[in-house]
Amino acid sequence: MASLRLAVDAMGGDLGLRATLPASLQILQEIPELSISLIGDQGEISAALSAHGGDQSRLHIVHAADVVDMDEKPSHALRHKRESSMGIALQLLKDGQVDAVVSAGNTGALMALGCLLVERLPQVRRPAICALFPAHNGFTLGLDVGANIAASPEELYQFASMGSALYSSMTGQSAPRVGLLNVGEEMIKGTEVVRDAAELIQADAKLNFCGFVEGGDYFSEQVDVIVSDGFAGNVALKACEGTANYIRGELSRFSDQHPVARLIAALFWPLIRKFRREIDPRRYNGAALLGLNGIVIKAHGSSDQSGYYAALHQTVQAVRSDLITNIARQL
Repeated sequence: MASLRLAVDAMGGDLGLRATLPASLQILQEIPELSISLIGDQGEISAALSAHGGDQSRLHIVHAADVVDMDEKPSHALRHKRESSMGIALQLLKDGQVDAVVSAGNTGALMALGCLLVERLPQVRRPAICALFPAHNGFTLGLDVGANIAASPEELYQFASMGSALYSSMTGQSAPRVGLLNVGEEMIKGTEVVRDAAELIQADAKLNFCGFVEGGDYFSEQVDVIVSDGFAGNVALKACEGTANYIRGELSRFSDQHPVARLIAALFWPLIRKFRREIDPRRYNGAALLGLNGIVIKAHGSSDQSGYYAALHQTVQAVRSDLITNIARQL
């Protein structure tokens, strides 16, 4: 089997090495053909590695003296942080030394540096961030979820094409069902931008357009891909994550409140545990920056080991499915 090479922004995110290092070692144990370049402060990474056992022969350290702060402006990162752990990771991808990049760092900086260093696919007007939502049929892809606060009809149409290509690459499904997020399902509703985008998407025979959808359809079996601008998509994503965490917390509190509640929880624990796992946002961690001429995956800034591992796993899947070729073909 062909080798896989990932570059990991080891210092990015709220937890930095506490998440990126153990997650990298975990996935290396499971995928023999995988190698990982950890980009960051060599002294810190080496010290952290000394506390971990296991085979570290396929884990390589690439020194970076700087890091992009989580609250740093993308414009500042463009001017001053090309030699950061994030910038060096993206440069490795551009130079063909790795197959993909994973970072939990500053989203705006990752997108800005990605457009500069990795560059966009020739046909792409604006890249989009694509995230996974849990659904009855496994998952739903939503894009954009934060890269573009506003989007034109043509850009929404491209988001639909890229999202459809990604879903096909991940599942093998030849004609994913695409929906356009709106305030109602009727074709007369919504802004002029959304209605014009619907006409463009519907006119493309390569896309299986199912019309307008609403926020609740992220969890339904009605569509596989939901397209929106980054403002609406980010609100939907954060609302879904907050709801899932609320339900998980309430289940825990319920089982601690009363002896009868504890008994009920014990009887139904296998079902409760399965449900908590199904709605755990960490399972769906890893948002693809679609439209770049290379695979770049954005992990959640607060990712722990479990969440970062999920992002790494999604990245491996994207490389294996030749995602960039599929998106270019779809466009």
